[in-house]
Amino acid sequence: MKQVLRYAFVAALWATSTQATAPDQSLYPVARPGAAVETAGIVTISSRAATHLTIPNLRPETRPDSPQLIAAAARPMDLPLLGPDTSLMPYLRPKSLEQEVLFKKRKLRKGSVCGDIAIQGKPVGRVSSKTKACGVKDAVQITSVSGVTLSRASTMDCGTAIALNKWVDKTVKATFKRRGPVVQLQVAAHYACRTRNNQKGARVSEHGKGRAIDISGFVMADGEVVTVLNGWRKNPSQKQLKKIWRGACGPFGTVLGPNSDRYHRDHFHLDTARYRTGSYCR
Repeated sequence: MKQVLRYAFVAALWATSTQATAPDQSLYPVARPGAAVETAGIVTISSRAATHLTIPNLRPETRPDSPQLIAAAARPMDLPLLGPDTSLMPYLRPKSLEQEVLFKKRKLRKGSVCGDIAIQGKPVGRVSSKTKACGVKDAVQITSVSGVTLSRASTMDCGTAIALNKWVDKTVKATFKRRGPVVQLQVAAHYACRTRNNQKGARVSEHGKGRAIDISGFVMADGEVVTVLNGWRKNPSQKQLKKIWRGACGPFGTVLGPNSDRYHRDHFHLDTARYRTGSYCR
């Protein structure tokens, strides 16, 4: 008899626990229109009284997806428009600032060459020479590339200007980002009708065809100058200059530095001559 009563008592406890966790007896009150609100069988509120009460919904996933709720969520919030001095929204900037930005863009676009606003300069046209192998068909005079100025206006063709801009944008600026930023390239040589390394009897240099430029140093915003001559074998410039030298191999067909020969110990020679075997970098 005692065993039967024990089983009955356990069964009653199990039924009670099951009933307490049923959806209608949830510990989380759910406001349902036209239905009673129950909290674990402790408090019962009639449907008429529920219409006058606002009960927080602790279980948003059980909220009915009514068209009214969906429409309310989709409506934009009616926020007051703040003034340009207090607004956190970038599109609410003063008209004077917008005009200044547009003016700068127009100025850059007006001074751009080679179809790229990042390449600033002016068209020169045909550069002729008494030497047959020299000269440039459609030359340009470059003053800056990718926001970095050249120490002097340099004459070259557009292919070389585009390669120079790509090298500065992708490699030079990124390499000196923490140390700089870099603001100027020191130009050692650009267009000049002469032989290679100025050696008598040698072939005409790519400089004489407007396809080469020599860079001897890099000027930072704080006035620091990193030169190829002094920095190539000294820290911390050594690692950065070698990274810049490697980065030029690709945009340019020929890249010569201090390791190539004694003629290039103080500068990088960069030209756009192409070879079947690929870029020549030394």
